[in-house]
Amino acid sequence: MRPQLVVVAPSAIEVVQCAGGWLFDRVMAGWDATVLTTDCADPRPLRILGSRTVDLESALAAPAPGPGPQAIAVDATLYESDARVRRLVLDALREGTVDVWLWGERWPADLAADVGSVQHRLSVAARAFKAQALMAAAAPVEAINIAELFRSGRLPQGASGSPGLVTATY
Repeated sequence: MRPQLVVVAPSAIEVVQCAGGWLFDRVMAGWDATVLTTDCADPRPLRILGSRTVDLESALAAPAPGPGPQAIAVDATLYESDARVRRLVLDALREGTVDVWLWGERWPADLAADVGSVQHRLSVAARAFKAQALMAAAAPVEAINIAELFRSGRLPQGASGSPGLVTATY
């Protein structure tokens, strides 16, 4: 069975712009990727990156079938604004068996900031496929950065459950 990756973001374009190269590289490494988003009108950009798209509301309302994913990547702004997404991430951290990646400008206040930022260096193929996904989304395709920035941290000491490391190694 292939390892499962779930990406949670407000829109497909957000995923492509901020984590598209990382997502592509994960899929090429054998991961099965699902993107949960409220904007899944056009799944082509995410299909180009090798992932399937599922409506965020439907996914959060339905019980999770079978074992959970081995990794979760989340837009930090959505983490802060949606209690269900926050609970999904915190539950994964408490279990301690799921890699959790966050991207965005602001680090969520309820996660300790003692680990810091991690860059994923994109493969040449990832940069090419990310450019194609941006074009499919009718987004501006400027120079594709050679790396995408993610954040990692720990549950604050004293949080319910055991503190779990948010790993961001690849």
